[in-house]
Amino acid sequence: MTEITPLTIYALDDDPDFREYLQGILLADGHSARLTGTPKELFDACEQHLPDVILLDVKMGEHSGTKVLEQIREQWPRQCVIMVTGFPTLDSMRETFRKDVFDYIPKPFAIDDLRKSLSQAVKELGLGQKPLDRLRATLGRQIRLARTERGWTLRNLSEISGVSVSQLSSIERGTHLPSVESLTIIAEALGVAPSVWFAAAGF
Repeated sequence: MTEITPLTIYALDDDPDFREYLQGILLADGHSARLTGTPKELFDACEQHLPDVILLDVKMGEHSGTKVLEQIREQWPRQCVIMVTGFPTLDSMRETFRKDVFDYIPKPFAIDDLRKSLSQAVKELGLGQKPLDRLRATLGRQIRLARTERGWTLRNLSEISGVSVSQLSSIERGTHLPSVESLTIIAEALGVAPSVWFAAAGF
């Protein structure tokens, strides 16, 4: 069974039966769940407190999940969104992924499919973690991404930055939080402002 990290999850779906079903699943797994039936309810909830994850239905009668996603991206660009739909198409998947959704789950879905998607979000985005744990995970991921985008190995980055391969490896795995000095040196070597990485971690 996928290990479960308790999260705060909001969901928008116009089907009351599905909302009740989904809430039962989420609460049983230890999550804090808030199920909404209209975009206004969802945005009102987000204005009060942003969740770790938003589960967003694609087709909701008079409301469009894609339009709601656009509004979410305008107001909260880094919010983790997982799209859920009973009418999956390649075009709708492409459209939502262009707007940086984390995952796309077709209905009806197996409970384990949702659990795996949430678990992956925890792992990749540091959701449900304490601030320093999230910072460690995010800095490691951002440094690794910046390095691989340049086609560099750890040794390449080590030679340019002067930070040891073992220390860089530990930082990228999220097991070690770099000092301000080390982080500045690494960021300079990669041509990235450290503030970008801190912002990605929500700081």
